[in-house]
Amino acid sequence: MSSQDIPEENLPAEQGTTHGAVKVADEAHPFADPGLPPHEHRIQDIDERAAKRSERAVAFLFTLSMLATAGFIASFVAIPHDESIYVFPLGHVNAMNFALGLTLGVALFTIGAGAVHWARTLMSDEEVADERHPIEASPEVRAKVHADFKQGAKESVIGRRKLIRNTMLGALTLVPLSGVVLLRDLGPLPGTKLRHTLWSKGKLLVNMNTNEPLRPSDVAVGSLTFAKPEGLEEHDEEFQNEIAKAALMIVRIQPENIKDKRELEWSHEGIVAYSKICTHVGCPISLYEQQTHHVLCPCHQSTFDLSDGARVIFGPAGHALPQLRIGVNDEGYLEALSDFEEPVGPAFWERG
Repeated sequence: MSSQDIPEENLPAEQGTTHGAVKVADEAHPFADPGLPPHEHRIQDIDERAAKRSERAVAFLFTLSMLATAGFIASFVAIPHDESIYVFPLGHVNAMNFALGLTLGVALFTIGAGAVHWARTLMSDEEVADERHPIEASPEVRAKVHADFKQGAKESVIGRRKLIRNTMLGALTLVPLSGVVLLRDLGPLPGTKLRHTLWSKGKLLVNMNTNEPLRPSDVAVGSLTFAKPEGLEEHDEEFQNEIAKAALMIVRIQPENIKDKRELEWSHEGIVAYSKICTHVGCPISLYEQQTHHVLCPCHQSTFDLSDGARVIFGPAGHALPQLRIGVNDEGYLEALSDFEEPVGPAFWERG
């Protein structure tokens, strides 16, 4: 249906502004002003039933946004962080990440789509020619802006279309909750797990290269061996998280060369076990100097003296490497006598 098919008395009243007349070009103004084309009314301007349909469509989009936001929150709470699903054509993806991205995308898209549909079908679409004014805001300009704002608010029909207004406010209110829910991960959720590793009394020291338990005879003076706790395998789901805390450096030093009394007591025949995780930013330490018993972190050159309690002698690390107390079991294998007595790796807010 076009505006030509509607009786003149049913057409919306004009705004009182007329299109500028086409001027004739002259020497001073070589380009004529073509003016604005005649305004053609939309079906929503003519038929209230069509306007109601558009109103319901916009409200549906805003309501869908609210449901998607609720789905975002439910996905974050209910879906395990390590669960994966198959999505064609993406393949196997993390279920939580996929659900969060999908629901948040729908929530934001439907708000935008609803706003666009509202503007295109229900708000005024009159084209108005206006003069350009200086950038400075004179009192007259401010008064005109206020008047235009009030006129725009009136033409947006937001006061009359309460269904659109209420659903839009609901959608805009719920969307920020997505960010609020994400703040949950900034809380003290780790609890005390940063203070503990897989090491405990009786856990065997297993060679990282051979995957076999270590005997004292396997560790030569001046050698550097890397070890992990018994029972931790590379195919385990939590392997990376656990080895990041439990990785060990095993070094054998002549007992008379050990300067720190506690280090000597916690060793076995000069075999000392220290955390492999640098106390600066958590890089793995792997460079050992036999003559000085110094170990160097390759990331920022923090240097520790393994013959003197692994204290920091150079670099940005803030404290010594934690030592693991070790001994030998009845079968002659090296074992842990306890967990580390302090958190491994970089200091955190309640280190102690």
